[in-house]
Amino acid sequence: MQSIHINTYSEPSGYQLGELAKPVIEDDRDVLIKVHAGSVNPVDVKMAVGVLKMVTPLQFPYKIGYDCAGTVSEVGSAVSRFKVGDEVYTRLPGSHRGAWSEYAKAPENFFALKPTNLSFDDAASIPLAAVTAFQALQSAGDLNGKTVFIPAGLSGTGAYCCQLAKNVFKAGKVITTVSTSKVPKVKELLGEGVVDEIIDYTKEDPKTTIPLGSVDFMFDTVGMAMPYLCLLRPKTGLVISISLIPSGDKLAASGEVPVPFILRKILNLVDAINRWRASRWDVTYQYLFMDPNGKDLEEIKESVEQGKLRAVVGTKVHYKDIDAVREACGVVFNGKGGIGKTVISFD
Repeated sequence: MQSIHINTYSEPSGYQLGELAKPVIEDDRDVLIKVHAGSVNPVDVKMAVGVLKMVTPLQFPYKIGYDCAGTVSEVGSAVSRFKVGDEVYTRLPGSHRGAWSEYAKAPENFFALKPTNLSFDDAASIPLAAVTAFQALQSAGDLNGKTVFIPAGLSGTGAYCCQLAKNVFKAGKVITTVSTSKVPKVKELLGEGVVDEIIDYTKEDPKTTIPLGSVDFMFDTVGMAMPYLCLLRPKTGLVISISLIPSGDKLAASGEVPVPFILRKILNLVDAINRWRASRWDVTYQYLFMDPNGKDLEEIKESVEQGKLRAVVGTKVHYKDIDAVREACGVVFNGKGGIGKTVISFD
């Protein structure tokens, strides 16, 4: 099968398109799909460049990608939830990574039927980002009528978090930040009434625009959890980050990578310092490690079909145009200028 991969640690400019072995059913719970589209997440390009190579060296050739949507091609003998021909979407577990390929495989509990009102391209944009946002908002507890601050509201995860916060978790006020050119796109892409306050971070500092101590929940996708602690409501305020450093215990528990004992202790210390810094503002800080699973994807599917969650895709490229793939992944790698998710089509 054709697969986008790397043969050594590489930035997007070094991504290759070539023939790799097609996955085969090895476990009676496995599901094999024909991939119609995959999407690009920051973790994809960071892993490829070797961000964790001191912890867990990659095995080459390394297939890239966690998110994809496609059609079930084959199922194991014990699979009960899916049949050949079903249209599904998934965030693959690390052990089965390789969404940017013509075929992908994982245990059935990582799949869900794709939303019926979305194309494969749009469905592929959802799993990792939307499930991450969904789990963060669940962890925040009752947000009904409360104030939620989500910086970078047109980023891949931010765009889904804004919509879920308002339309599913019933937040009273959603605040976000974007650059000047993106301000008019917030309503266009996320929907009327989703975001209540848009801050142009190139012109205004959220710390002077948002009243201190007025935010009930902040979802940090850009590494700004610590500078914005002053905005959280004392005693009850919660900030969840997916951009700072996880504790060693959480990283080990995720099962994504093995964590040496010494590194585990160092990461635990860094996490403890972040929690201590938050406690000085009488605020709770947590790092979120997303748990990929089909159950949450099923709930998100319902929200999409009910019109509560829109796919936000900024760029689409075809897998055979490897130069376009490299360029689009470079935007994600550099973390500037992109809107929503980047999708790689295999149709």
